Amino acid sequence: MAINDVYVPFSDLHAQYLTIKTDIDEAIAEVIRTSAFIRGPFVERFESAFAELMNAQHCVSCANGTDSLYIAMHALGVKAGDEVIAPAHSWISTTETISQLGAKVVFCDTDPDTHTIDPTKISALITPRTVGIVPVHLFGQPADMDSIMALARPNGLWVLEDCAQAHLARYKGQLVGTFGDAASFSFYPGKNLGAMGDAGAVTTNDADLARRMAMFARHGGLTKGDHQIEGINSRLDGLQAAILSVKLRHLTHWTHARQQLAAVYQERLAGIAGVRLPVVAQGREPVWHLYVIRHERRDALAAHLKSRGIQTVVNYPVALPFLPCYKSLSHQPSDFPNAHHDQSRILSLPIFPEMTHEQIEYVASSIAAFGNGTLNTKEAHGDCMMPSGNF
Repeated sequence: MAINDVYVPFSDLHAQYLTIKTDIDEAIAEVIRTSAFIRGPFVERFESAFAELMNAQHCVSCANGTDSLYIAMHALGVKAGDEVIAPAHSWISTTETISQLGAKVVFCDTDPDTHTIDPTKISALITPRTVGIVPVHLFGQPADMDSIMALARPNGLWVLEDCAQAHLARYKGQLVGTFGDAASFSFYPGKNLGAMGDAGAVTTNDADLARRMAMFARHGGLTKGDHQIEGINSRLDGLQAAILSVKLRHLTHWTHARQQLAAVYQERLAGIAGVRLPVVAQGREPVWHLYVIRHERRDALAAHLKSRGIQTVVNYPVALPFLPCYKSLSHQPSDFPNAHHDQSRILSLPIFPEMTHEQIEYVASSIAAFGNGTLNTKEAHGDCMMPSGNF
């Protein structure tokens, strides 16, 4: 039982739905009325609106965020024997798609402040077989795109920005996703712009790349029955496109709400013993898909918060090189010291646009109580379990 029976969820998608219920219900009803379930006007409308908001000339929608990475890299020509550089700490979609194309994943350690790929480590990883870099704007924090592009262009490397957690984030005033050759987006329900199911997209300013991606995602042809190549089936549902179009109109407002909540956390958690706050590098404007602190006693802190009805998540508890699926690469903790250090210390706190002032104050005061050692008897003896799972 939580203290005072208070509950603060990690996210509250139902609360978000209630704020736009009429528009969502009408959009769904219209798709059903017109039976526009696959491609059609709702998908085209969303692709156009999303491209415009992301300052891109083209948007190719697809079934999910993982497919968006796979489709983009396939269109970029990734093949067996190639090497692609990616950060050591991310969700596995970033790297499993590289392997699925027959290429080799080359992991790069993360920056100790921002959790994004460390550009100072990239140069040493480039070989004659390197074809591209996949920087991830992890947790909604922009990666150091100036440094990344300065390494990529002279070496003839493409750059695919993984923006799954960074819709509307900015680097030196410029939207992330507009620096590289293409940008991958996820609309998984819990993302800053989330569907009510799986959905994804790739944006680019390269018309030929957009055409190749769209063709590959639609069974190898842009016209039904005209298969120019062998492709895959990865299409955005009309229902999800209609839902996303409604939500897209609110994304800027929701982003500002997240930024305001993060500012409260930054202020209220500053100076609490043992808590290391997120660092915002100069010239970067995060969108706080996740608000991630670090603590040497992460598991105990998570258990303490759970006892008080506060849901937390660990994103991600094992850095990619140390997962069983990459055991064959024989990586050691010393290969990626920052990613290895962070995996046992990171903790994602509740943050969502509908979060109330009372909720965030309660979370902050609960963390302060842990830092000040003012725990109840159960907490002091560690009788609470840490929440598990990824979001």
